[in-house]
Amino acid sequence: MLTDQVLAFLQRHSVARFSTVDHKSQPHVVPVCYVLEGETVYFSIDQKPKQATHKPLKRIRNLIHNPLVALIVDHYEEDWTQLGWVMIQGHAELLAHSNEHTRAQHLLKDRYPQLKEMKIDDLPAIAIRIKHIISWGELASG
Repeated sequence: MLTDQVLAFLQRHSVARFSTVDHKSQPHVVPVCYVLEGETVYFSIDQKPKQATHKPLKRIRNLIHNPLVALIVDHYEEDWTQLGWVMIQGHAELLAHSNEHTRAQHLLKDRYPQLKEMKIDDLPAIAIRIKHIISWGELASG
């Protein structure tokens, strides 16, 4: 499922857009920093300084309601012959206090040094179990 070209594209880029749907079928999309291991994509819920409530984030509420999600990584250039994107579709799982959660947090900290300064170890991580990949455009140079 993950070709060498798709894998290289995903490793070259560092921001994806994570899409969920709420109970009213309203889409919700947020940018995330991710890491890929095998057939799973991980990202962490990081510290949210503006969040004044203890209510779970909308993306978490949505995936609990409907675990079918999408993640897209794209590359834009003014030269449109260089455009490309990879969309991952799969099932999302909320991870907390497990070996997989700890592994995901370590992988994310290794890829994003900024996360080492944040207290994310006790925060949930999300695992997307890849079911389908769609790609388009120029993946080799993007």
